[in-house]
Amino acid sequence: MKKLVVLILVAAAAAGGWLVFRERRADTTKPAAYVPVEFTRERIEVTIESTGVVEPGNRIEIKPPIGGRVEEVLVAEGQAVKQGAVIARMSSTDRAALLDAARAQGKDVLRKWEEVYKATPLIAPLDGTVIARKAEPGQTLTAADVALVLSDRLIIRAQVDETDIGLVQVGQRAVLTLDAYADERFQGTVRQIAYEAVTVNNVTIYQVEVEPNAPPKRMKSGMTATVRFIIDAAEDALTLPLDALIREDGKSFVLLAAGRPGAEPVFQEVKTGLSGGGRVQILEGLDGTERVVRSTFDLPRRAESGTSPFMPRPRGHR
Repeated sequence: MKKLVVLILVAAAAAGGWLVFRERRADTTKPAAYVPVEFTRERIEVTIESTGVVEPGNRIEIKPPIGGRVEEVLVAEGQAVKQGAVIARMSSTDRAALLDAARAQGKDVLRKWEEVYKATPLIAPLDGTVIARKAEPGQTLTAADVALVLSDRLIIRAQVDETDIGLVQVGQRAVLTLDAYADERFQGTVRQIAYEAVTVNNVTIYQVEVEPNAPPKRMKSGMTATVRFIIDAAEDALTLPLDALIREDGKSFVLLAAGRPGAEPVFQEVKTGLSGGGRVQILEGLDGTERVVRSTFDLPRRAESGTSPFMPRPRGHR
């Protein structure tokens, strides 16, 4: 009886092992699945992306020449001003005291002293925009206080990692986006690259000054921006998805669909160019009329696959 039980167990184990072997064998012989990929003709770009902050290109603080009282401020934040324009008026401490005494004696006396004792004007030193109004009428200022802040232009100061800074050049084009208005893109130009690095969060970076070509009116100092530096670009490039590319031994290949049903695809060597946005430029090896496919399984190496089914086919053969 014991011998019969042992024989039954051995037979069951053998049957189970055969089933597992058959399933594994079936898996290894399961044909790979292929899906077609499409060529496109498009502009392809190589870019570096970094974060920047909107800052005044030339920040000018307007301070009163003398201490005293602000009589009037003639500009508002965001207002454009011309060089030489009067942007505010102040009374010295003596004038303010004199006018206060005259005001108590009546309008005629006040008017007389206002004509005799003129207020001190604050003049815009350059063409620009008022980016900060720090004083209001009636406020007392010293000669060290800032009344207004002007800027001749707004720039974006971007932080570029030291591993990428060698690719950025003065005069290079950049695409800019403000975080506050993420759907609005505008163009800029690299104007200056810092010679001295700074360390931010243990990362060495260089400050790069980018000047917007036509800054949007909504752009304000202190806003955060995304800067995409255009390193290289190709117009009307023949491209394929990057995942259609097979790299091996320093060469690049794609799979071409076979001409007859059921046949395996073959390797075709290609020369590639720029890559970006998940696509790669095809320079040689294809003309865009071929049927390129991509495997959904790992393919064997060409050296291991022998001559069939993955031998490269001559250029032009389909």
